[in-house]
Amino acid sequence: MSPVRRCSRTACGRPAVATLTYVYADSTAVLGPLATYAEPHCYDLCAEHGQRLTAPRGWEVVRLTDGSAPAGPSGDDLEALANAVREAARPHERAPEASGARSANPAEAGRRGHLRVLRSPDS
Repeated sequence: MSPVRRCSRTACGRPAVATLTYVYADSTAVLGPLATYAEPHCYDLCAEHGQRLTAPRGWEVVRLTDGSAPAGPSGDDLEALANAVREAARPHERAPEASGARSANPAEAGRRGHLRVLRSPDS
C-alpha cells in the first residue's frame, strides 16, 4: 500500500491535499486540510478537485484554510513595497565630488541613482 493518499475521485491518481466531510444535519460540505487519518465517511481530494468542488443546491460549502500555508500579501505589504519603489526611484542629492576625485572602484565610470556604469575591461 502506498504511503501517499490519493484523490477519492474516480480515475484521478493525484495525491490528496484536502479532506471533504459532509454535515448532513446542517446541509454543509466542509473542505479542510488533509486529515491525519483516512476516515471511512470522508473523501480525500487533490488540489484541482478541491478547488472545483460544488455542493448541491441549498447546501453551503465551508472551506477551512490551513494556517501553515503562506498568506498572500496584505494591503499594507503592497503599500510598503510601492513606497520602497518610489523611494528608490527618487533622485538622491549627493555631495559634489572634488575635482579630479575618482570613485572608490576603478572599474566604475559613473553613477545614476542606484545604477552604475562600469568601464569595459578593454579600456
